[in-house]
Amino acid sequence: MWSSTLDETTVSGLVAEATAAPSMHNAQPWRFHYTPESRTLALSADLDRALPDSDPTLAGLHMGCGAALLNLRVAAVHQGLRPVTTVLPDPRDPVLLATVRLESAAAATEAPDDGLRALYPAILERHTSRQPFSDQELPEEVRRALAGAAGQEGAELVFLTGPHLQFVVDLIRDAEGYSRMSPGREAELHRWTWNAASDSHADGVPDYAFGPRERGGRAPVRDFAGSGVVPGRPLVDFEDLPQLSLLSTPGNGPGDWLRAGQAMERVLLLATLRGLSGTPASQALERPELRWLLRDPVSGSGHVQMVLRVGYGPRGPRTPRRPVRDVLTIGD
Repeated sequence: MWSSTLDETTVSGLVAEATAAPSMHNAQPWRFHYTPESRTLALSADLDRALPDSDPTLAGLHMGCGAALLNLRVAAVHQGLRPVTTVLPDPRDPVLLATVRLESAAAATEAPDDGLRALYPAILERHTSRQPFSDQELPEEVRRALAGAAGQEGAELVFLTGPHLQFVVDLIRDAEGYSRMSPGREAELHRWTWNAASDSHADGVPDYAFGPRERGGRAPVRDFAGSGVVPGRPLVDFEDLPQLSLLSTPGNGPGDWLRAGQAMERVLLLATLRGLSGTPASQALERPELRWLLRDPVSGSGHVQMVLRVGYGPRGPRTPRRPVRDVLTIGD
């Protein structure tokens, strides 16, 4: 099928771009292994970076790894490669989440990129924004495009309106309030946040990425300060009616979570290209008893995997990423 292997610089670059993906608490719960002989990158879950209190089912961990998988596919296509992807390739090894065989362009007789190539400029530009957005509505054409992006990955994206929107906003805000009363979740939040003036990490959420405190508005933005206080943090008004969408999949298992992660990242990359900012909001999803309540009682279908807040507003700051040498191994 091919005669040459990929050099380590190319492989390292692909992994660096894969790991620009978002993950819960920026825990970056992924590991990669490259096998030169088969030109295959294996993506595995790093269970040492799981969040047992906030993500007891590991759905969020799988979604973060799914987002990294989508970035890897985009980066591979940009390099003129065909990423032949197999999700959950070995039922005996649930930690092995996916393999990506990197076929050369010459070996791929028919290798449509399904729009992936166009998303590449957004990989390093996409950052979670916990800033206020404007009240400017997304044009219907943009909403259709974002829904279509989710559909290309086998998921459904539906924008919320009316009473259901108000209900979901209230549900997320209540869920965050409950989390603050959980010592385990507060401890987990503390573990994955840090003060940039006195510390430095390659993971987690630094205080400069917390965003301002909410004085007014109803945006469901997680407050990474928890019950703590960040000196000098501004108090501002957020949008009164956030533009939220539900990302759903037909099932609710590891394969669906990986599918949802890829769909989420594809939506966020396209949103970035369209001049939008985005914020995943998983607070209510972290409580299994609330998941079904998120669905529209009349038209809802499937299993809700993520709530996405998208709108016109400043992009968030870039948060740190683990060095490639810490997440990539190469060998037979």
